[in-house]
Amino acid sequence: MSTHTDSATHAATAVESFDEEWQEWHVAHERHRAHPHGFLAVTHLHWPTAEATRLEGAPGTWSVDADVVRVVLEPGESLVQDGVELNSGQAIELGPIEERGGINLVSGDTVIEVAKRGGEYIVRPRHPENALLKDYQGTPTFAPNAAFAVAGTFVPFEAPRPTTVGAAVEGIQHVYEAPGEIRFKLAGEELALTAFNGHAPGSLSVLFTDQTSGKTTYAANRSLSVVPAADGTVQLDFNRAVNLPCAYTDLATCPLPPAENRLPVAIEAGEKIPYERQDQK
Repeated sequence: MSTHTDSATHAATAVESFDEEWQEWHVAHERHRAHPHGFLAVTHLHWPTAEATRLEGAPGTWSVDADVVRVVLEPGESLVQDGVELNSGQAIELGPIEERGGINLVSGDTVIEVAKRGGEYIVRPRHPENALLKDYQGTPTFAPNAAFAVAGTFVPFEAPRPTTVGAAVEGIQHVYEAPGEIRFKLAGEELALTAFNGHAPGSLSVLFTDQTSGKTTYAANRSLSVVPAADGTVQLDFNRAVNLPCAYTDLATCPLPPAENRLPVAIEAGEKIPYERQDQK
């Protein structure tokens, strides 16, 4: 009897610990998302061209030529880069910037992101008073469920595969290096996901859709970050599957999952459709 009781107590403690760890992670993720100059603060998405043009939300006139962004400030206008004020009255040259790279400029309370996405330069002002950020009320999620935290195996490809995927905005494509795939079993099915290199060294990023997409979860994509062990074992905790910026704003250039990452199972775990998109299922 005591053995059964001890086992039940241990199981209850494990569930409680799992839930608490998830809650701590989720709170931290929400805090990061609601940063005063995070993607919820983006007010405009500009695609500068060779023609010098003023861009709403940013000082100066902007143009792109020979893989360099040029900005000319009028008297009284200011831009600061890495704490150094840039001169007005002469062309400021920024770049070249590598694909998926970017720099931040400061103009008063606005942070202006200058980046390259899909081979094109973008300029995105971010302001902490942006309505999307000010009105943000958190993201709905499924209750944490350990059944959706499964073991997998990272299987490297013979050589990294350049993989072209679409984007949340029309007209551009992203090309990612896929070092391998993650194989796992869920809901009785043998599954695999193509993985891209993650932001942190040694990490992998997985973009996917599943049978909840467009119903209870965002239609275009969700993302999961994992870190393989030295022997290739991976913990896929879909409770930590998150929305990308395009789930909240049309001013995002997020990549779409490769076709093989459209899973035939319903993953009722992780983040759901944001409140801001509830009428756009």
